[in-house]
Amino acid sequence: MVNTDMLSRQPTELDYADPSKFKFTITKLPKVEFFTTNVLLPGVNLGDVIVPSPFKELPVQGTQLTFENLEIQFIVDEKLENYIELHQWLVGIGFPKSREQFRSFRSEQASAFPSIGDDRQMAGLYGDATLTITSSKNNPTVEVRFSDIYPVALSSLEFNQQATDVDYLTASCTFSYTLYELFTL
Repeated sequence: MVNTDMLSRQPTELDYADPSKFKFTITKLPKVEFFTTNVLLPGVNLGDVIVPSPFKELPVQGTQLTFENLEIQFIVDEKLENYIELHQWLVGIGFPKSREQFRSFRSEQASAFPSIGDDRQMAGLYGDATLTITSSKNNPTVEVRFSDIYPVALSSLEFNQQATDVDYLTASCTFSYTLYELFTL
């Protein structure tokens, strides 16, 4: 039954969500995690099905969710270590020169992450990530857990001798994943 008492429907917390209060963790990319400056929480779409009718076509709720890609932005460190981490993951999955690249990547990942139990993750193809949203007092309030993520795009880096001010290099990475879930803490 829906509660119609207006006083009981008032919010108990009047603080707004601060977009700068978050921490992004990704098991496979510790150097990217530290320098992450921007995370775009993906949208989700249920969609609908149009049912034909002799009068007006009727929309009916869909049955399959479609998740947008996860996008992050990070500051590139001086030795490009965090950029290289992502680049190697992409090259390992895509093996542009030979199948040996893929086998080598899988064996390196299996030894680097021995505690991961899932066979797909053990193979180094997938990882997990968590976006922790914090309160104005930096206490965790919500965790967004992404399952089976993998990179699908890594941005370019622009080096420019004519820059008049120091703008540190930033890169963005786009990930696909199986599912994300929200957990209140």
